[in-house]
Amino acid sequence: MKSQSTETKPSIVFCHGIWADGSCFNKLIPTLQAEGHEVLAAQYGLDTWAGDVAMVKRTLARVSSPAILVGHSYGGAVITAAGTDERVAGLVYIAAVAPDAGETVESQLNQYPTEIFKHIEAADGRIWMLAEGVKHFAGDLPEEEQKVVWATHYPPAADLFTKKLDGVAWKSKPSWYIRATNDHAVHPDLQKFLAKRMGATTTEVASSHVPMLSHPDLVIDVIRKAAKAVQGATAAA
Repeated sequence: MKSQSTETKPSIVFCHGIWADGSCFNKLIPTLQAEGHEVLAAQYGLDTWAGDVAMVKRTLARVSSPAILVGHSYGGAVITAAGTDERVAGLVYIAAVAPDAGETVESQLNQYPTEIFKHIEAADGRIWMLAEGVKHFAGDLPEEEQKVVWATHYPPAADLFTKKLDGVAWKSKPSWYIRATNDHAVHPDLQKFLAKRMGATTTEVASSHVPMLSHPDLVIDVIRKAAKAVQGATAAA
């Protein structure tokens, strides 16, 4: 593990959701790099929750500590489990799920049904988003960008949301939450409940499920605030 002095900025590790990969953060990464952060986007296969968490921990080993984990959508479940790692100093959730002990992603989503799951197809052990579903996933992006989102969407394993893991990082690590109020994938009411339950510093934005693409400046600002708080806490320790 690399070490980091308290004078330098925390690293940022991004964790993507389903129907995406690390490139969904491409509007955030250059700015954060230019501001002096080490940044990596963990690339995992959406095969198992445990496997995805393990990949995040491997990625943490490639950047300096402390680090902030930033999780979008299902990536919130990933950072909830991976964030118990001692190298992680803070968590940023973007329109994300955040299971407690004994909960699954599926159990959370089932309590708050959304439109996107009416536009999916199971095939070859994976869950695919149908072309007409992208407007419920990224409806506030220009049509050309929506088409790219759909063309590059990465399907999760059909049973990805049914597993349970130990470790709930938001119970012990400071958290920030970006709530997308026009989200048709992770219900805004579920986001509100989760943010309140974890005691997160919450920012609301009138966004689809992908505020990092439709409102990148706002998301960068929240990450900046999280990084500043973590850096201050590290310096005081």
